[in-house]
Amino acid sequence: MNAPTHPITPERIMQFAWAYAPPLVIEAAVRHRVFDLLAERPLTVPALAEASGASARGIAAIANMLVGLGLLTRNDAGAYALTPESDTFLVSHHPAFVGGIFRHVSRQLLPNWLQLTDVVGSGKPAESVNRIDDGMPFFIDLVEDIFPLSYPATQVLAGALHLARAEAPVSVLDLAAGSGVWGIGLAQASPQVRVRAVDWPDVLPVTHRIADRFGLADRLTTVAGDLLEADFGQGHQVATLGHILHSEGVERSRALLRRAHAALAPGGTIAIAEFLVDEDRRGPVSGLIFAVNMLVNTEAGNTYSFTEIAGWLTEAGFTDPRQLAAPGPSPLILATRP
Repeated sequence: MNAPTHPITPERIMQFAWAYAPPLVIEAAVRHRVFDLLAERPLTVPALAEASGASARGIAAIANMLVGLGLLTRNDAGAYALTPESDTFLVSHHPAFVGGIFRHVSRQLLPNWLQLTDVVGSGKPAESVNRIDDGMPFFIDLVEDIFPLSYPATQVLAGALHLARAEAPVSVLDLAAGSGVWGIGLAQASPQVRVRAVDWPDVLPVTHRIADRFGLADRLTTVAGDLLEADFGQGHQVATLGHILHSEGVERSRALLRRAHAALAPGGTIAIAEFLVDEDRRGPVSGLIFAVNMLVNTEAGNTYSFTEIAGWLTEAGFTDPRQLAAPGPSPLILATRP
């Protein structure tokens, strides 16, 4: 007998038609403090509306959808409560909070994506956020909210580098520092760590402010400028490139890796965080989505495979390109200056 076949339906495709809805609903909930308020106790729609200052109609609509998404629960008395997932990641005062990225969906990210059809036709981005004029306001608003996305990986990297056992000074070159998360995470591992953070001039005050919040501002030196022109210094034991190659494109990335190689001491390690894709570019889907994000927002950006980046590292003079499993969209890539 032939095996039964399932009919082909448009259900999955029709779900894509509304795929913009979940991030916008989460953004509305974050902005109206829904998750923060429910962290205190379960609340009904009237109580949530009163506490948040939002309309009861609006709160009911998004709260019910969040139940459908598995991010809230609702009991028989109509009181909404957090799930373990939303309690961990969407309450703003909890250490693993990642909800900050959703604050940027409707006002920064989505407007450029709405121009995708034209971008595909012309090959030109809606906005060049990797250029200082367009990018500086964008990143000033963004970098602090994405700090929690990279912080867990910095702890894994610090362990792999054995920084807690350092008996001599360790100089870390944090390239495109942004929030300073990579330098901060490594500096927390040892009082021996000093950080040289490089970024655009108006972003660096944010770096300083966050480092000060962690009590590490006295171990931070900042250098303003473009990554292919700024003074990296020399003799560093570690260089970090946290989610920056994807915005630079192939040629600038290769040049940047050569500059990083020259700035490291012999035996120094470069650590790269990226949205990696498979060599045949069939997945993972997060990396493929981010490649389109780079099409929309940069002149030459893309996402790359480990093999591609490893080839650039070898070309720049590094040895032993390798992957380090770490929390995040992809493993970290490490290599050594011989």
